[in-house]
Order: sequence, then C-alpha cells, then structure tokens
Amino acid sequence: MILRVLLCVVLGLSLAGCNTPKKKDAAKKKPQEPAMADMSEDVDFQAFVGRLRKAVAMHDVQTVASMMTANFGYRLDPVGEGDGVFQYWDDELLWPQLQAVLSEHFAPKGQFMVAPAGFVSDPNFHGYRAGMTSVGGSWKFAYFVTD
Repeated sequence: MILRVLLCVVLGLSLAGCNTPKKKDAAKKKPQEPAMADMSEDVDFQAFVGRLRKAVAMHDVQTVASMMTANFGYRLDPVGEGDGVFQYWDDELLWPQLQAVLSEHFAPKGQFMVAPAGFVSDPNFHGYRAGMTSVGGSWKFAYFVTD
C-alpha cells in the first residue's frame, strides 16, 4: 500500500514538472495585434495634426518644437536626433516636403501613426515619412526621415 501511494506521489510530481508545448504552440499561433490602434479618426489626433500642419506651413519653429519628442529623428544616415533639425530642414529645403507628407493620410505602424499610409502597406517604400506617437497621453511629432 505504501508503495502505491509513493508511486502516485512520484508520478504526480513528475507530470506537474512537465512542460506543456500545447500552450506555447497556441501562443505562437495567436495573431499579434498592432501596437497602436488606428487613431486617424480620433479627434485629439486630428487636432494635433491640424495644429502641426498650420505651424509647418507658417515655419513656426517654436510651435513645431513644442510638438516634437525630445529625441526627434530627422536623419537616418548619419543618424540625426534632437537639436539641429530646423537648420537641417532649412539647409536641405525640406519644409515643402514636410508639408506634403503631413497632408497625407496617417495609419498605424508599430508605436506610431505614420504618413503616408503607403509606408505601412509597402515593404519597399522609399521616400519621406513622418511619425507621431503618444507620450503621456499627448501626441508628439516623433520623426520625419527618408531612406
């Protein structure tokens, strides 16, 4: 009788320690949701983009700067972040290009709402794109780059 109880305990403990691959497989097959929902119709997002479009059209660097993230990205190669963005845009005559991109439709990609929306759907996209992100519940202009 003691042998049966001991055998049941050992069997129970060994089964409890087994890894269940079914749970892992199910988790792998579960489709991943996008990091950000489509906020293009959100009133707060539309208001933010509207203010940004107006500030860019007027070349109002103070307003645009207040709408940017601290590590705003403006160049990929070599990497350009933070200070120097407005001088770079002036030197490269990018204000009209920025205006054109901001007039495009935005779509979610990762942690950002990006324009043009073609950047999301086309893996071979080449050209300028802009990204907005939510920081502490407020929208911020995170990057404007090209490849």
